[in-house]
Amino acid sequence: MTQDIETSRLTVNGLNAYLARPTGGSESGMLLLPMVTGIGEQLREWAEAIAAIGVTALVWDPFHGPSSDDTSIPDLLAKMPELDDAVALDEQTQLLDHLLGELGCVKAGVIGWCLGGRFALILGGKDHRVANVVAYHPTVPGETPPNHTMDAIAHAGLITAPVMTMYPTADELVPRSRFDELQSALQARDTGPSLIHVYPAAEHGFANKTRHGEPVNAEAFAISWPQVLEFIRVTTKTCL
Repeated sequence: MTQDIETSRLTVNGLNAYLARPTGGSESGMLLLPMVTGIGEQLREWAEAIAAIGVTALVWDPFHGPSSDDTSIPDLLAKMPELDDAVALDEQTQLLDHLLGELGCVKAGVIGWCLGGRFALILGGKDHRVANVVAYHPTVPGETPPNHTMDAIAHAGLITAPVMTMYPTADELVPRSRFDELQSALQARDTGPSLIHVYPAAEHGFANKTRHGEPVNAEAFAISWPQVLEFIRVTTKTCL
């Protein structure tokens, strides 16, 4: 059963964010880390879907304003090398603090897509308050960009919470060898279940509806998204 929700733009310690939550709030929360679109329409739709299952969703703004609503994808891609891992993680931690503080959440996890999927793995390894980690086609490329100063795969091995990750085998940014490293790191953990999905022939970013003209991408999302929502609901429950 879906719940009535409320949405708003807000500022947390000077950081832009988007909030979707069940009307009146909830004790369960998720921090959403976008792909290159920033807080565009797609991310808002996902936040609202999460809120509709009874979980407060707070979205980080990686580009401090610009999003796919008003900026072209090539221009947003040009901003990615400007993202500093340490700065981004500090911003995400402040938003997690806000979820677990002023917004009244007792348990909160993190979900990210593409660049946000990579950050979800890092945040989960660094901050053990998270109740779960969901990484949709995380961008852990074969060639490490200069601004990737934190090792996402090493941090994945430090996560203590349950993890769900989705890998498309036609991912043009993440070679299978890198996914195999990530899978090995997750499965070597002493605590925290690993739910690892592999989608043959699906492409990087298959969750984004702009890629659903390719049936394999649309099908991969149609299979994965209901499972992600249920994983979020179960892992952020505050009582059994």
